[in-house]
Amino acid sequence: MTSAAPATLVVPCYDEAHRLDAGAFVALLDADPACSLLFVNDGSTDGTAALLAALAARRPGRIRVLDLGRNRGKAEAVRRGLLDALAAPAEIVGYVDADLATPVDEVQRLLELMRGRDMDVLLAARVALLGRHIERRPLRHYLGRIFASMASLVLRLRVYDTQCGAKLFRRSPALAAALAEPFLARWAFDVEMLGRLTTGAAGVPPLGDDEIVEEPLRTWRDVPGSKLRATQMARALGDLVWIARDLGRRRAAARARDDAAKVATAAPPEPPARKSSATP
Repeated sequence: MTSAAPATLVVPCYDEAHRLDAGAFVALLDADPACSLLFVNDGSTDGTAALLAALAARRPGRIRVLDLGRNRGKAEAVRRGLLDALAAPAEIVGYVDADLATPVDEVQRLLELMRGRDMDVLLAARVALLGRHIERRPLRHYLGRIFASMASLVLRLRVYDTQCGAKLFRRSPALAAALAEPFLARWAFDVEMLGRLTTGAAGVPPLGDDEIVEEPLRTWRDVPGSKLRATQMARALGDLVWIARDLGRRRAAARARDDAAKVATAAPPEPPARKSSATP
């Protein structure tokens, strides 16, 4: 029987002492021996640091804590965490929200899908279908639909839900390149990351649409105490402007690289035929 591909999940934490369900995270590890967790303490001011230290002690080696010292925002916490995870021998990395709005059994299912199918990115999507239990406040749902439509235009990618806090990535040069620089966006970094992955970088080909898969969740719920507010959604819409400009620059650079490669590989012109010096 083939062993499961090792995976590391990053969990960004900012003042999560009263919401983080330590037992649920331990249950996730017990159900998946090839999975490990990296909690990123993003400058919490409550008892999060002590809670994470106690949690790491329950599963030494499989639960680690990265302390950023001061608050740097979720975007940078996720980026630092993924970079740390890639420094270890994990084939699959990803991130989930500390409140487990995407519950443990769904996280397990996403990991199984990622391991069993040929894909580079797996995005959880909150799609309110019959037979699914997606508990989302109406305001957040409709604001989310507006945001997702605008994000699709910026990305030139038919994506339904960019902002669900559960995403998995297979180790790849495209992923390493996408994480090489801090994100410009503070709230919409998920969109920026997808844009980098599908644009590529110097010496790194972009991911194609067929290498990115969205999976509708069976269960998801709004957890009380969420830090997302309507004003922050408005800021996320503002982030899209910066992301669009940055992607425009990256796409122009990619076109320039392609043009240079075509010139470099083009066959040299044939030399003109030499005129015969023979006397008629």
